[in-house]
Amino acid sequence: MKAWEIRGAFGLDHLEPVERPDPEPGPGEVLVRLRAASINYRDFLMVEGRYNPRQPLPLVPCSDGAGEVVSLGPGAERLAPELRVGERVMPIFAQGWLGGEPRREAVRTTLGGPLDGTLAELMVARAEGVVPVPEHLSYEEAATLPCAGVTAWNALAETGSVRAGDTVLALGTGGVSIFALQLAQLLGARVIVTSSSPEKLARARELGAWEGVDYRAVPEWGKRVRELTGGEGVDHVIEVGGGETLPRSLQAVRAGGTISLIGVLSGRPTELDVAAILMRSIRVQGVLVGSRQSFAAMNRAIAQH
Repeated sequence: MKAWEIRGAFGLDHLEPVERPDPEPGPGEVLVRLRAASINYRDFLMVEGRYNPRQPLPLVPCSDGAGEVVSLGPGAERLAPELRVGERVMPIFAQGWLGGEPRREAVRTTLGGPLDGTLAELMVARAEGVVPVPEHLSYEEAATLPCAGVTAWNALAETGSVRAGDTVLALGTGGVSIFALQLAQLLGARVIVTSSSPEKLARARELGAWEGVDYRAVPEWGKRVRELTGGEGVDHVIEVGGGETLPRSLQAVRAGGTISLIGVLSGRPTELDVAAILMRSIRVQGVLVGSRQSFAAMNRAIAQH
C-alpha cells in the first residue's frame, strides 16, 4: 500500500511517500480502505515535532479519515456485530476510548500519534474503533468528522449541556468553530462568530450565525460580545485560541457560564485573572475530542437534521 510517513526527523521536509506491506487485521480488528482524510492543526504540529517532540518515528500522520471495511479479523463480529464488509466507516480518534470519561490508557491510543494515522491507503483499527458514516455524507465530508466535529459536539451537547435559547460564542472560522456554529443551531442555540475577515463573517452569517465580530476592527471584542447580549454575556464559549484570547473570552461569558478550552492557536496563557473565574463562577472545561459514544450520538443528530 501507499502511505505518507514522517521519517528520520520532524518537519514537512521529512514527510515522505512510502510503500508498506498491506496490513492484515488481527483478533478483534478490522481492515479499512481509506478513501479520504482531512487535516487538523494537531496534525501539522505533529509533523513539525511541536505536538510531541518525543513521538517515535516513522509515523503515518493525520487522525481523521473515512473509507470502507475490507475484511474482519477473528472475533471482530462479536465486538461490533453491526460491522459488515463494504460498510462505510470512520475511525474514532482515540481507539481505546469507547465511552465515559477519558482515562490515561485511552488517550494513549490516538491516531496520528502515537498510533499510525489515516494518511495511507489501508489501515487496521479496532472493531469497536470505527463508526458508520451517515448515509447522506460523502467520504470527503465524513472524513472531517472524527476530530473537529466530535470536539464541537462534546463541548456543546455533552460537557457543555447547551440548551435551546442559549447563546454560544465561537472563536474564528476554523474546523471546530464552524462545526460548533452548525451544531449549536441544531441544539436550538444562537451563535456569535469572531473573525478578522469580513468575507468569512459574511459566510458565517450565511451559515446561520446570529452576529459576527471583527476582532481586528474591535480589539476589545469580549466587551462587544457582552454588548450584543444586553450586557449579560454568552452562555458558552468555544475557545480555540488559548493564551491571547482567553482573557477576552472571560469578558464575553456570563456569570455561571462555560468556556470550553479546546485549542492553543494563539499560544499558551502567561497571565490569567483567576479572580474573574472564581467571583463569577465561570466553568473552564478542557475538551479532548470525545469518545466513540459521543461520535455515535453526533452522527445520529447529523443524520436526523
